[in-house]
Amino acid sequence: MTSPAEDTHFMRLALAIGRRGLGNSWPNPAVGAVIVSDGAVVGRGWTQPGGRPHAETEAIRRAGDAAKDATLYVTLEPCSHHGKTPPCADAIIAAGISRVVSALDDPNPKVAGEGYAKLRDAGLTVETGLCETESRRAHAGHIRRVHDGRPHVTLKLAVSSDGKTGLKGRRPFQISGEAARARVHMMRAMNDAVLIGIGTGLADNPMLTCRLPGMQKQSPVRVVLDSRLRLPLESCLVATAREVPVWVVAGPDAPADREKALQDAGVAVLRSERGEGGLDPLKALKLLAEKGITRVLVEAGPIVAASFLRTDLIDEAVILRSPTALGADAIDAIEGQSLDMLTRSAKLRSLGQEKLGADNLTIYERV
Repeated sequence: MTSPAEDTHFMRLALAIGRRGLGNSWPNPAVGAVIVSDGAVVGRGWTQPGGRPHAETEAIRRAGDAAKDATLYVTLEPCSHHGKTPPCADAIIAAGISRVVSALDDPNPKVAGEGYAKLRDAGLTVETGLCETESRRAHAGHIRRVHDGRPHVTLKLAVSSDGKTGLKGRRPFQISGEAARARVHMMRAMNDAVLIGIGTGLADNPMLTCRLPGMQKQSPVRVVLDSRLRLPLESCLVATAREVPVWVVAGPDAPADREKALQDAGVAVLRSERGEGGLDPLKALKLLAEKGITRVLVEAGPIVAASFLRTDLIDEAVILRSPTALGADAIDAIEGQSLDMLTRSAKLRSLGQEKLGADNLTIYERV
């Protein structure tokens, strides 16, 4: 038998392994699994690109015969239903695993305790709830999509020391240093989609890909909220749409000829409903969830940031603050609102600060 400290060690290893799937396992959660026999890891697995094979079956495949009478540590309840693959619970039983330690119950109503029941009925020892808090963070996208029908939203803002995000006249300005920009590229790789508004698309002509060495293939789906389909055909996003997916969310009355032109260039056009002053952000997020997106990184400008804050759609916020001031006539980070409305919101709590070169990074999460 392993000690509580050893159980925690192996579960945290499973959580670390599971994070490898963040950003490329959607629509499935990024699960991690570790198989341990006589105190040694004999198999490990994580959810593969596109959501299958699942982490448990990957770990069992790698463990082979060593899985018999071993302990499986898994970050989410093993599935019990037949989908595009057979149930993981059946594979665990067939492998001869004797004990399963799970961090978190699966909120998916197709599972919701049935995975544990199937394992227990087969005579396995099942223990749950180890490192549950860490697992909830790891599976925040899956949980949010199941419970609320939308992806988990992280708002990223790069701001000056005086809370500004651009120069007068909405001219862009490179605020963050190299270390902070590298962190943003890693965040893109760990999210299913990155989202901007058309204002940012026109002003910055961004790529929105992950450009860290060796990680270009882990770029997220690039989403533009563009109610009138104004995204230029010559933009960087459209020019690379056949290499990295671009989805444009348009209003119901956007011109049909612009939709066809974008589609001919490889862009997917999704129609959504309008809200106050533009597209309804919640309806747009639900549309993305229907397509399988579970985690969205919002890198938008002040207008979109304000709309997400106003509609209470921010689950996490990452603030990258530069030591440079831009002055009173520069553009506020959140349109029409003080940055304090976000950073001092009763709905968010700070998880602490980190130094990235000359910049400070602060992460907030929903209470």
